Amino acid sequence: MGIANIIRFNWHFYALALISIIIGCITVIWLDGFWRIACWVCTLLVGYSLIVSLFTSMYIYDFSKLYDFGWIVPSNTSGTIVNIHSGFDESSILLKKRFPKSDFQVWDFYNPVTHTEPSIKRARRIYPSDGTTINTETLPQKDESVETIFLILAAHEIRDNNERIHFFRELDRILQTQGTVYVMEHLRDIPNFLAYTIGAFHFHSRKTWLRTFSGSGFVVASEKKHTPFISVFKLCKDGNTY
Repeated sequence: MGIANIIRFNWHFYALALISIIIGCITVIWLDGFWRIACWVCTLLVGYSLIVSLFTSMYIYDFSKLYDFGWIVPSNTSGTIVNIHSGFDESSILLKKRFPKSDFQVWDFYNPVTHTEPSIKRARRIYPSDGTTINTETLPQKDESVETIFLILAAHEIRDNNERIHFFRELDRILQTQGTVYVMEHLRDIPNFLAYTIGAFHFHSRKTWLRTFSGSGFVVASEKKHTPFISVFKLCKDGNTY
């Protein structure tokens, strides 16, 4: 995504933080004792959150080679590969290069009625989607027809647990018996809380993801970390632990 796009899509958060810092620095002038200390502490916490989140995002998205996808083995498969995003797609061009002979498809499940994150709306206005628009209820593929599915920093936008589990059941339906689903996500965990403070509540916990996977017919074949802030789950159908 890159730090420039993160600021561009989430400018309202950063604007609010800067305004809060300015107000805090001005307000302390008229305060004494406990309230002055409390105001300084709050202002410093906001400043910490702003600076650390920006530098962490820069590290993850600009310097950690997140989109090198080194954990994906290039393949000359002619099977169907699907990359699913939630309204903003930076990964399809890079993924397609690893599967040059495949039937590579790009799907977009963004629904402005149910997926109401302001940053996604801004991203859509700036970078209109060129993928196939789908809904999470019924995916446009026959049973067991897809070889590999990618969800790169997208599935967390499905906020409703029931909708998310149903969506993953649809993924299970269209996935071939020996197929694979890759899910890349931030987790609601200590490293992301330290980096993004209350912003980490936008992510789902590892427990929530595992419950989603098991409730939709998947098992986790492997789980890897790309930096302390990003997790990559490799899923296969229940009964296949290759």
